[in-house]
Amino acid sequence: MRFTKETAITSFALFSLFFGAGNLIIPPFLGYTAGSEWLLTSLGFALSAVIIPILGIFAHARLQGTLLDFGNKVHHTFSLVFCIIVYLIAITLPGPRTASVTYEMGLQPYFVINSLTSSSIYFALVLIFVLNRSKIIDLLGKYLTPLLLIILATIIGVAVFAELPAPQKVTEEGSVFKGIIEGYQTFDAIGAIVIGAILVVSLNLKDHDSADIKKKLLFRAGIFAGMGLFLIYFGLIYVGALYSTILETSSRTDLLALLSYETLGKGGRIMLSVLISLACFTTAIGIVTGTSDFVKGIFKGSQKAYIITAISACILGVIIGQTGVAYIISIAVPALNFIYPLVIVLIILNVLPARMASRFIFRTVAIATFLLSIPDFLISLDLLSIEKAKELFPFTNYGITWVIPTLIIFVVAKLVEPFIFKKAETNTET
Repeated sequence: MRFTKETAITSFALFSLFFGAGNLIIPPFLGYTAGSEWLLTSLGFALSAVIIPILGIFAHARLQGTLLDFGNKVHHTFSLVFCIIVYLIAITLPGPRTASVTYEMGLQPYFVINSLTSSSIYFALVLIFVLNRSKIIDLLGKYLTPLLLIILATIIGVAVFAELPAPQKVTEEGSVFKGIIEGYQTFDAIGAIVIGAILVVSLNLKDHDSADIKKKLLFRAGIFAGMGLFLIYFGLIYVGALYSTILETSSRTDLLALLSYETLGKGGRIMLSVLISLACFTTAIGIVTGTSDFVKGIFKGSQKAYIITAISACILGVIIGQTGVAYIISIAVPALNFIYPLVIVLIILNVLPARMASRFIFRTVAIATFLLSIPDFLISLDLLSIEKAKELFPFTNYGITWVIPTLIIFVVAKLVEPFIFKKAETNTET
């Protein structure tokens, strides 16, 4: 597989758009709580935070369109509503969270500045990048991502080559499933369908010769970005596991701060501040750009709609960002349980060969997924007890009650599909 300069820049840009606050905070604590089970946890985390998101990029490479194309086989109205929900979640939860994390971990401990001022400056800078959207891939790929990777590699490298005891066995069970669920919290499956659309538009602005060239470029960038994400996650989880018997904390953010100090000394705190700010900033750019592109598309390419949406999203980010990281995460859980299963299923269906994912399969599986994800959504709102849900669905403890039933419905739908359409053809002929 050819690794050209353009592939490298696009891969770096894709990596930075994915790698945000949750991607930085979650893996070390996951390893810290997993101990000697860190490898199994890494594999579970990779499934939901690397493989599925990269499949989302592959789906975009294949479709060569917008997020609306993801659900069109179900119904045009369904696709529009689905897109609106996804973009609303993006600009009201992970977007503002990036500003909150930047303030609470990157600025507040070291500078005398309030949250409102910090968020205002932060989103003003985001807006500048978004309004220069034709240069986004180059700016992220050439400058911001290499700096981000250097800091991450330094922290991981110092910890890995230090003489530390091997991670110890822990009593916690279900490491793989815990890794999968924690991968939800990165928002990367949603990020994939938002970011993929940004890359398609950005590559169109570069006037590539053909859709085939763009498809190959996106495919290669997805593979290399996925490899980068996996290696970084793998490293951060392992570092967390190495310090599981050395450090004592119950906070994800505190652990990250302690790890940076343990590996890089006093200078580690400054590097951590830069790292967090970069990771959050690149993700915020992706969210606001993606949302603005979507609204622009609805209004038939109106640049005014793009600018108004970008400004509105940034103002919203400043306002919601004042609620703090803990509150935003608490609201995010029900929202993720509501939309994430549908996002994952649509990604997989759009990657499958056309013969395996007809319009009938899309509609059947999408409707089933929506209905079957309701128990997890109700549990997250404390409107349904886990005990009652466990009587009806497997894996309720892990928050993925929809997976097995949805898979069964997909198989059944594939089996009955030929008979349904054969009968329909017979009736038509009659």
